[in-house]
Amino acid sequence: MSRTWVALMSVVLLAACSSGSDAASGDIAKVVDLASSFGPEFKVTEVDPTGIDPRLLAPQSLPPGVTFDPADCAKFATGLAVPEGLKGNMAAVTAEGAGNRFITIALETSEEIPLPEPGEGCHKVAFAGQGSRGLVEVAESPTISDARTLGTHRVVQTMVNGKPAAGELYNYVAGFGQYLVIVTANPLVLPDKPVGQVDTQRARDLLVSAVAAIRGS
Repeated sequence: MSRTWVALMSVVLLAACSSGSDAASGDIAKVVDLASSFGPEFKVTEVDPTGIDPRLLAPQSLPPGVTFDPADCAKFATGLAVPEGLKGNMAAVTAEGAGNRFITIALETSEEIPLPEPGEGCHKVAFAGQGSRGLVEVAESPTISDARTLGTHRVVQTMVNGKPAAGELYNYVAGFGQYLVIVTANPLVLPDKPVGQVDTQRARDLLVSAVAAIRGS
């Protein structure tokens, strides 16, 4: 199992949805075409289609005794519930540069992955557990014809080697039939440089472009 896929799949379980059609067809290999959209200031890595390792689709681990506020928003805050026995293929492109890391993953699965609904009362959910706390909130996402889409923003505060540390991740998802496209964006932590803002517009544009590439449109 490559370290690349471990890093990629650590973000798969952050997702949600809006309405769309279930009829779909496409080619997930086309997601690597997005590599050409990044300039020379980016380090780009392409991952050709390969089988999904089911171990990487296991639910995210949570701190012991974690609680959510509102309490009935736990299902949305913890992410996708992946059907048992799910099979399929995935491809990806990663790009690091301009203070950001973008990961775009395309999946074609044996059955449609159900996406959790945030609901009216779950657009901002706080969580806390042993040694960490954070927030998951709905973020602006693009509208894509015949696809379910949603963006989430996750902030986590924890302790590393006795010192406070924080991280954030934007996650944008589009689901259409048995296809799922996930774009994550987070700031790079570089020595002797301040942590910059995430280019969320570029992340949203990547989601739209990835869906169009897979559909061949």
